[in-house]
Amino acid sequence: MIYVVMGVAGCGKTTVGMALAERLGGEFLDADPYHPPANVAKMSRGIPLSDEDRWGWLGALADLLRARLGGKLPTVLACSALKESYRSRLRVSHEVRFVYLKGTFEVLNQRLGSRQGHFMKPGMLESQLATLEEPATGPGTDTVEVDITLPVTAQLEAILATFSSAN
Repeated sequence: MIYVVMGVAGCGKTTVGMALAERLGGEFLDADPYHPPANVAKMSRGIPLSDEDRWGWLGALADLLRARLGGKLPTVLACSALKESYRSRLRVSHEVRFVYLKGTFEVLNQRLGSRQGHFMKPGMLESQLATLEEPATGPGTDTVEVDITLPVTAQLEAILATFSSAN
């Protein structure tokens, strides 16, 4: 199984993704290092990425997920996956599940303000929220929505309960 933990900057993709991978005994991957240097430079200057900027990055991530299909261990990828077209690109198999970490602007902005050393600048949150196409969640979908204000353990329980009942 492949889980893509998605949402805007500051929602906890890395924290929840790492905890989920650990709980499942799987592999954790972060999408950020797969950005080409031009994308990182652009974001470091506070310039939002365009769809064109993201397309090659998403292709590399899709290839990465394809390489893990049918593996013995679950894979968890932390990736913003803001638009449905991006998620479609990552939906390389029926084995892919999405975890949408949802939070308010206030909570996300506070989290970003306390970050240091990350190329994503707090001022870009508004751009990400404007770009975000919230996924359909619930029964019959491959996506679960999780409230980021819950403790990580409660977030994991919600994720695992949703996807274990779907199997």
